[in-house]
Amino acid sequence: MRLELHKVKVKDLQWGEKTSFDGGVLYINKEEIEKMLLEDERFVKVSVDLARPGESVRIMPVKDVVEPRCKLEGENEVFPGFIGDVDTVGYGKTLVLSGAAVVTCGKIVGFQEGIIDMSGPGAEYTPFSKTNNVVLVFEPKEGLEKHDYEAACRVAGLKVAYYLACAAKGAKADDVEVYELPCFAEAMKSHEGLPKVAYLYMLQSQGLLHDTYVYGVDAKKILPTLIHPNEVMDGAIISGNCVSACDKNNTYSHLNNPVIKEMYARHGKDFNFVGCIITNENTTLADKKRSSSYAVKLARLLGVDGLIITEEGFGNPDTDLIMNCRKAEKAGIKTVLLTDEYAGRDGASQSLADACPEADAVVTAGNANEVVVLPKMDKVIGFPEYADVIAGGFDGSLREDGSIETEIQAITGATSELGFNRIAAYTG
Repeated sequence: MRLELHKVKVKDLQWGEKTSFDGGVLYINKEEIEKMLLEDERFVKVSVDLARPGESVRIMPVKDVVEPRCKLEGENEVFPGFIGDVDTVGYGKTLVLSGAAVVTCGKIVGFQEGIIDMSGPGAEYTPFSKTNNVVLVFEPKEGLEKHDYEAACRVAGLKVAYYLACAAKGAKADDVEVYELPCFAEAMKSHEGLPKVAYLYMLQSQGLLHDTYVYGVDAKKILPTLIHPNEVMDGAIISGNCVSACDKNNTYSHLNNPVIKEMYARHGKDFNFVGCIITNENTTLADKKRSSSYAVKLARLLGVDGLIITEEGFGNPDTDLIMNCRKAEKAGIKTVLLTDEYAGRDGASQSLADACPEADAVVTAGNANEVVVLPKMDKVIGFPEYADVIAGGFDGSLREDGSIETEIQAITGATSELGFNRIAAYTG
């Protein structure tokens, strides 16, 4: 399966009479987008705004971030199950508006949404301070149930991302990235002498607005299964999560999963990347046992020597992470875990809710309980009063001068467990 990502670099956003792309500038027709989204009767108001890197702008509470993409050829379309049909994606040519993002903002579950600062110290914690953001702020009709509100926002963000990408179809790509893996029959015989490694990709699926969608199907309804990594880059996995902002795998992060990209880069050099297994994160012990056993069984069927495992969320999902680790190690499969920590504001508390001796190779994306003060911004897009209830905040987080004291848990993507974040460390 061969996928070409035709990347068109967006250097700036401007309002325009027509939504179009020219000379590195994405022009936005505000009224056109608002009219399109208000066709959904679940909204009483939709506003569109722009936020560029370096501006004194704060966006909150952020629900999701989506990178604009569309197919350049073929009958299938990106975001299957939502924009495109449910047919297989992950091959052909896909246009990517690199450097642009659609940010959805609304009061869905106020304590489990996030903050994006486009400048200042908060900007150093989120990758989305570096993207040119088209921000959608939604106000639902009175009495709309939370799940319906979330679903409406999710689909709206995907629609606008697709709409923007389609507006740039005539643009010449600044770069073309090619991703291709052979079928299993060939992969098992390739790169003799290198260890076979797969990626075990944990998806948030605890329900109660903790959901992820695969080809439009709620992940809690699936058994662990194989997915081609290229499918992920074409929008086969969509975020529907209202969870802590710091380690929510938003749709943009799925589309640009750095684990997948790094495994491609090292394929045939350091190891033989044979594929990707997706699994869910569950609420009951029986479901956790079932999924972890099934996922490791798939890894054994592939005959892999190693697994890279990423989780989403913290607390309850830590149990799924450790079950996957322990069962894989006992099956003779070496594991590397990618997670973040909730070690208390002083860093002295237990970092994960579960652990095992076999988890001896762990990469951390940072301590989400670290406290930071975000200075007042000249402009706030959204609803700043949610600073006091957002996960990581507290009563009094929003100060009278407009600054916010909060844990980095409140910052979108700050401790991404896919490694799609800006926190790093080095040894000297």
